[in-house]
Amino acid sequence: RVVSVKQHCAEINEAARNRMRQIVPELAKQYGVTEKLEAENQMEWVRQMNAFKAQADAIVKLEIIYD
Repeated sequence: RVVSVKQHCAEINEAARNRMRQIVPELAKQYGVTEKLEAENQMEWVRQMNAFKAQADAIVKLEIIYD
């Protein structure tokens, strides 16, 4: 199967986005970051979610992009 560079990049991008959508909620659950925290302390919730996104980004790069 011949795949164009553009198509290959689109497939990698989609796989990375799907993996990010999977990892972030898993991390939030693992660390007990809930909607309750979001309602009670939005700044802390945002800080935690940003940290999870950064961690997920690093994982995705290792698993999908650099592997």
